[in-house]
Parts: sequence; structure tokens; C-alpha cells
Amino acid sequence: MLDHQFVPGTIHLVDLEGTIRTKHASTGPRDIVLIPAPSGDPDDPLNWSAKRKFISTTSISVYTFAIGIASAAIYSVLDPIEKDTGLTLNDLNAGTGYMFLMFGWGCLFWQPLALQYGKRPVYLLSMLATMAIMIWVPYTKTNSQWIASKLLQGFFGAPIESLCEISVADVYFTHERGTYIALYGFFLAGSSFLAPVLAGFIAEGQGWRWVLYWCAILTGIAFIFLFFFMEETNYHREVLHVKVVDTSAIKGSPISKSDVGVDLGEETTIEAKPGGLTMTDVEGRPDGVHGRNSYVDRLKVFDKRELQYPSRLKGRILRPLIFLSFPVIFYAGFSYGSSLIWFNVLNGTASLILSGAPYKFSSTMVGLAYISPLIGVALGSLYTGRIGDWVVLKMARRNGGIMHSEYRLWLFSLSVLLVPGGLILWGVGAAHTVHWFGLIFAMGIIAFTNIVGLQLSVSYCIDSYRELSGEAMVTVILIRNTMSFAIGYG
Repeated sequence: MLDHQFVPGTIHLVDLEGTIRTKHASTGPRDIVLIPAPSGDPDDPLNWSAKRKFISTTSISVYTFAIGIASAAIYSVLDPIEKDTGLTLNDLNAGTGYMFLMFGWGCLFWQPLALQYGKRPVYLLSMLATMAIMIWVPYTKTNSQWIASKLLQGFFGAPIESLCEISVADVYFTHERGTYIALYGFFLAGSSFLAPVLAGFIAEGQGWRWVLYWCAILTGIAFIFLFFFMEETNYHREVLHVKVVDTSAIKGSPISKSDVGVDLGEETTIEAKPGGLTMTDVEGRPDGVHGRNSYVDRLKVFDKRELQYPSRLKGRILRPLIFLSFPVIFYAGFSYGSSLIWFNVLNGTASLILSGAPYKFSSTMVGLAYISPLIGVALGSLYTGRIGDWVVLKMARRNGGIMHSEYRLWLFSLSVLLVPGGLILWGVGAAHTVHWFGLIFAMGIIAFTNIVGLQLSVSYCIDSYRELSGEAMVTVILIRNTMSFAIGYG
């Protein structure tokens, strides 16, 4: 019989008995069920070749890296900016707080547009606008100009927060998604920690304004790269999830839509056979909508064929607010936010603490101190990515092939010790002028826990609500960035 109780994030990931007649992994363990089930369309991102997926992943990484660098480059040069412009450190930190607020709430605008009309044009516009803002920022003289520049930077850079994760989910299956979300997290957090390293050297050699000019150059190069290599990953499919409890009781009998408990669409069929189920997932493309076959087609900034799909903009704008009442989604946002706020505390105080007595670090040395967080981010990405996917698969095998999205949360166990330890070492250590190596070590620990919170929270949300993940990620980011903004007034 079929279990009619549908639990979000509970899927049959490992076919231990070989009874599920659907597509399985062609590399690695062959008993892993491909979820979501790919179609027969070669333009389905799930069916892309390894090379095409690599280029897509590289494009997402380039976008994340460039926007991340532009948003974090000033952290190690706050002191020279304060002296040169007359803006106080509170003014500068308030501006970055507003930027992070808009990074979150701007998703309410960009995410529905990207899901409805295409992700590629949103990525390109975001990069182009950020480049223009980076050229403008060095000329700001007043607090109002600074705040305005940060608000706009946050608004146009918002896709970095919630769209990249969905682009990863468009291309990769459940059993490999954690690794590539961890890679996205590495570039997101890593760029934020690498930017101050580079900015310190640039500021010392060319002045703080050139820090922002180089950000504009980087985003310009990234825009060119994305224009020629980033493909659209939007693909409209009918999705099917089936949980099999006992197939022996349904031998030879057809299964209706009501038996499955989800809307299968008109062209989706399930056939019960002795020993298992055969599942067919037929695409829901409107008549006349064909795949993108040539390289020239893929270069189009906007594909008019996207207009042939029914408009769901209103629902996509409202659903992220409705999802605030979903416990899993709210928890993912709170968990993510709890990690990010300490990242912001670190960035907001690093220049002040390390450049002050008794350490007296120069801008270059403050920048070099961020090598420690880079190491922490790399280790955290490995821990939550490759190791995390291995842990989930191992636990699924022990559970008869059934995976629960909560399996990833076991990886938070390490953070229970490292989060308070790192924060105490940074805050109390600085107050008692501990040796500088103690503070550098604390920066690495905080960065490690930051990437753990990022990857596990995002993966938990997407694993639980894959079909709703486009809007659900907006809810997660709204909670996360609102927390990040509020901590500045704590």
C-alpha cells in the first residue's frame, strides 16, 4: 500500500532492493534514485552534459564571487574612508547594514521576475548595475549619499542571496546538491573574506578609492563572462514524488492520482508492476515552445518563449510572506540568520580592533588577517558539502533507502561547540588584549561556523520543499537579512 502521509523532505533516495523503476545514477553508486526525475529533453538542465553543468556552475560562482567582492571590499579600509570623507564609523557601518537589508528584501522583486521570465537577464542586469554603483561610490561625500549607494547596491545585488541556490537546484540532483550548494557558499562567504585581503594591499598602494574602482573592473569582466557563458536554467516540468511502503499489495493494479496524494498533471502516469513502480514524468511545455538548441539562442538576454507560460508573478510575490508561517522554512531562515549576524559583527569590528591598540595593524595587515576566515570557509565547505552528502547517503541506507531532510541537521553538532567558543575568543579576547594569534584563530572558527549555517540551512529548506524552493528561499533570506540588519542596533 501507499503511505498517504506526505512528509516534506522525505524521499526514497536509495533503491536498496532494485524495485523502483525510474532513472538511477549513472556514476558512483548505481542504486541512487535521481530526484527530481529528469525528462527525455536534452535541454532539461538535469540532462546537461558534465561540461555544460560545469560551465553553468562556473558562471554562478563567477557571479557570486564578483558581487561578494564588491559588497565586502570596504571592511578592511573603513579607517581610511572615515579619515578622508568625514563619515563616522557608525555611518559607514549603518550603510552596510542597509545594504544587507536590501540584499534580503530586494529578493521579493528579483526572484519572482527570474522564476517567471528567466534567471539570465536578472543576473546580467544585477552585475551591470553593481558595476555602475562601484564607479559612483568613491565620489560620495555625505552620509545620505553613502546610504543611498548602499541601498541601491543591496537592491541590485539581491539575486546573490536567493537565486544562485535555485540555479544550483535546477542543474543537480538531490544526492549531489549539497556539494554544489557548499561550493556556492564557499564563493559567497569566501569572497567576503578575500575582499578585505585584496583591499588592504590596494588601499596601501593606490588609495581606498581604487578599492572600489577595482571592484567595478571585476564586475565588468564578470558581466562579459556571464554574457557569453551563462545559460538559462529555468525549465518548466511536472514534478512527481512517490513514497513506496509496500508494493507487493498493489501488483498489477493501476495507481490513481488520489492514491499518490499529489497533483501529477494530465500527462504524468504511474504503473504498478510486481516488485516496484514505473514512473513517467512528461514535460509541461506549452505548444510551440521548443528547447534552446543553438549557442546563439543561448546568448539571448531574454527569451520571448518565456512569455508563453502563464503569469504567476502575483503568487510568487505573496508566497514568500505566507511561507513565514511554515516552521521548516522559518527555522531555516532563523538558523541562517543566526550564523550571518556573527559574520557581520566580525566584519564590523575587525578593522577597529586590529588597527587599534595594542595591535596597530596597518590596512594591509588587517586584510591579511582575513586569510584565516578563508581557511575556515574552505574547511566548512568540505565539511558540509562532500562529507555532508556522504553522511546523508549513509543515513538513508541505514533507514531502508529513505532520506529525511533533517539528516543534514546532524552536521550542526560541531557548531554547538564552535560558535560560542569562537565568539568568546574574539570578543572577550579582544577586550582583554589577548595575543593577536588568538583573534586570528577566532576569525577562522567564526567563518567555519558561518558556512556551516549557510549551507545546512539552505539545503534543509530546498530538500524539504524542492518545488517551492524558489519562493521559500526568499522567505529564508528575508528572515536572515532582517536579523542581520537588526543586530546593528543591538
